[in-house]
Amino acid sequence: MESFRQRPARRATRSVKHTTAGTGPVAGVLRPVGCVATATDEDCTYVILVRRQGENLFQSLARLDQAIEKALTEGIFTDEINA
Repeated sequence: MESFRQRPARRATRSVKHTTAGTGPVAGVLRPVGCVATATDEDCTYVILVRRQGENLFQSLARLDQAIEKALTEGIFTDEINA
């Protein structure tokens, strides 16, 4: 019969250092984005869309398809978050 030893309890630690606004590499407050659709491959992000108010899933997917088509045929990439 095997012997099972219990592991010692792990302490939760945080690796993120707290900095005051403006002194760290990222300054400011990020706003919540909500529902997002993206199209990427291993090398490139083609499309990042934010779901519009009142837009249903099928409308979001249709807009995503159109933006992917534009990226692949015309080389125009859409980024609604970082714009």
